[in-house]
Amino acid sequence: MCTSIAVNKKKTIIGWNLDILDMEYRIKASDNGVFIEINDETEGWMPLFGANSRGDFVGMPTCWPSDARSDPTGDGENIILLDIDLLLQKKSLQEIRDIVAGRPVFSVPGLTFMGALSDAEGNVLHIVPGQGSLYYERPPYKILTNFSPFKQDSERHPWMGWDRYQKADSMLKDATDDFDVSDCFAVLQAVSQEICPTVVSMVFDVRERTVYWCENRKWDEVHNYRIG
Repeated sequence: MCTSIAVNKKKTIIGWNLDILDMEYRIKASDNGVFIEINDETEGWMPLFGANSRGDFVGMPTCWPSDARSDPTGDGENIILLDIDLLLQKKSLQEIRDIVAGRPVFSVPGLTFMGALSDAEGNVLHIVPGQGSLYYERPPYKILTNFSPFKQDSERHPWMGWDRYQKADSMLKDATDDFDVSDCFAVLQAVSQEICPTVVSMVFDVRERTVYWCENRKWDEVHNYRIG
């Protein structure tokens, strides 16, 4: 499932709820960044989400319903590898923007992962394999849950997160210029999940290069790490 938000006021604040079932994860903090890693049966621990020292953030919500156009066919770019390349600073957001503008992007068979990417300037890139990408230059705010922004609510699915999107949108459209870490956690708490549980809620203060997070919806047990 998952919810990604990016807010540009006096500060750039990025928020991320990781909602997963039956997957092993861990949080790794270092001078390179704060990453949420998933234990893959084939690849081992993979850094898939989080913030890096350059000021980028990577979220990767699943798109429901899955779209067969995102299945691997022929030559193209893997959304997971693109996301990892940004997180590990192998590519910049603008480089990835150029790549997805000129080449097809795919996901894994039968499952459409998306990219919710941002950089230190607060620019946002949303990628939906098989459908396209949307670039926003320092938008006031952007939200990505589990439905395609190209389809909106034209295709219904219980996990698409339309209700989460609407709730976050109603909170963020009234956000003041002083929107900060605690305000972002309030949004994440409002859209957190129990059926497919929110296991990590993460907020990135880009200017301060500081990441805050809590696990398993324990909102009064927030950890933080300043990158670098």
